[in-house]
Amino acid sequence: MPNIETRSIVCDNGMPAFLAKPEGAGRKPVVILMHERYGLVEHTRDLAKRCAGDGFVVLAPNFFFRHPDQPTLNCGDSRYDMSDPESIENIDAAMKALAQDANADMENVAVAGYCQTGRHPLVYAAERKIKAAVVWYGAASKREWNINERQPKKLEDMLAALDCPVFGAFGAADHIIAVEDVQRLRNCLEANRKSYDIHVYADAPHGWLNDTMPGRYRRPQAEQGWADQQKFLSRVFASDYRDDPVLQAYECGFAKGYDFSKNVRLE
Repeated sequence: MPNIETRSIVCDNGMPAFLAKPEGAGRKPVVILMHERYGLVEHTRDLAKRCAGDGFVVLAPNFFFRHPDQPTLNCGDSRYDMSDPESIENIDAAMKALAQDANADMENVAVAGYCQTGRHPLVYAAERKIKAAVVWYGAASKREWNINERQPKKLEDMLAALDCPVFGAFGAADHIIAVEDVQRLRNCLEANRKSYDIHVYADAPHGWLNDTMPGRYRRPQAEQGWADQQKFLSRVFASDYRDDPVLQAYECGFAKGYDFSKNVRLE
């Protein structure tokens, strides 16, 4: 792994962000890394550094910076419900900040969302031109398909408007997202002839990538999911990548006796 350079910055809209990138000259593809419901915590910084170690310029903003009590948010005792329009505004600010970095290849940008922010890479990709949208255990639960003040557009319509491939990582033991929910997301992408690479990992609960939460963390699935993500990003960032033909891959593992109602929240 290369040496990683890190620093904190503030975007033009006042949003703090953590920047991580490989040391040395040269332009690198970009990943905007969105956090879980806890805001910009150490786990998110760790993921940013890990992703930078794979050869990317990574920016992890605090998308919930407007929450008035950050410590309470960070420990999970409060939440901040970012709207879809607000997420576009914030990602735009992150993009503007990254454009000032000489090492950031702004022609090759992926946006990755986790848990609560899982929908927002799709929201952004429906409005802006990016190379890839990455979703980790988000965007597929039943509530994501509702229209409300925070979600003013149909998810179906946003998926239809996508102009980039989608990577998805889900767990069969997730208590929020059922296997059938993931299939609904997949089917909508298929109906609109979108490229995707979606994986459902057996015995993985919600948040299974987060190694700061021992009850949730599943090392084998986390290592495989990360490897699958990096393989996907390497392909879409390659100089010879073409968006035609449409490529669709779905890999799903779950127990024969799968029963979503028996999945429980783990910490």
